[in-house]
Amino acid sequence: MATKPPSLDLAPTNLRPSLGRNLTYGMLDSLGRAIVTGRYEQNPFPTEAQLAQAHGVSRSVTREAVKMLTAKGLLSARPRQGTVVQPASNWNLFDTDVLRWLLERKFSVDLLRQFNQLRVAIEPEAAALAARFGGPADLGKIDAGLARMVAAEQGQDEPLEADIAFHVAILTASKNPFYMQFHDVVTTALRTSIRFTNRIKGRTASIADHEAVRDAITARDADAARLAMRHLISDVLELIEQVEAEREAPATAPSS
Repeated sequence: MATKPPSLDLAPTNLRPSLGRNLTYGMLDSLGRAIVTGRYEQNPFPTEAQLAQAHGVSRSVTREAVKMLTAKGLLSARPRQGTVVQPASNWNLFDTDVLRWLLERKFSVDLLRQFNQLRVAIEPEAAALAARFGGPADLGKIDAGLARMVAAEQGQDEPLEADIAFHVAILTASKNPFYMQFHDVVTTALRTSIRFTNRIKGRTASIADHEAVRDAITARDADAARLAMRHLISDVLELIEQVEAEREAPATAPSS
C-alpha cells in the first residue's frame, strides 16, 4: 500500500474557484505570492503532483505555472534536487508580477526607497528625451495627464490614476523603447509609492511641480525638464528619509 507524502505547507485543497477562469495564471499568482511572502522559507517546495492535488488542477496547469515562475527567477529545477525556491537576489524585479507581489506583502520603506532611487535614475532622462523628441500627440497626452491631476484635485478624477497617466505619458514621449517598456514597472510601483507619500503629506501630488515638468517639455528645454523631474522625485526620497528619521529618533525624556 502506497504511503502518503509528508505534510507540507500547501494552500487549501481544490482552489479551482478561487483561481479564476484562467487556471494557469491563477495558480501562478497564488504560488508567486506564497513564495514572495516566505511561505516556503522553512518548508520544501511541493512536488508537481502535490501542487496539482492541493489546488485541484491538472498536472499540465501546474507544470506551466512552475515554468513561468522559473522564468521570473523565483524557482529553479535541478536534477536530483527537484524544484527549489531561489533567493530574492535572483528574482526578476522588473517583472511586474514579482514587483506586485513584493509590494503586496508587508510594507517596506526600504523597497519604496529603492524604487524611487531607480526612478530618479530613469525618469529625469526620460523627461529630457521627451523635450527633445516628443511629438504633438505625445505632448497632448502629457497635458491630458496633468489635466486629469487638476481634475482630481477637484474630486473629478482619481488622483492615483491621474498621476500615473502623467508619468507614463512622459516615458512614452521619450521615444526610447527601453524607457517606454519601463512604464509597466512605473505603473505597478507608483500605486504604492503615491499612496505612501499622499498619506504622509496628507494631500495629493504637487500640481505645481508636475506643471514645471510639463512646461519644460513643452518648451523643448531638455535640461529644465531633467531638473524639474529630478526635483519632483527627490522630494519623495526626502520624505522617506524624514519618515525614517522620525521613527528612529529616541523618545524625548519627560521633564522632571
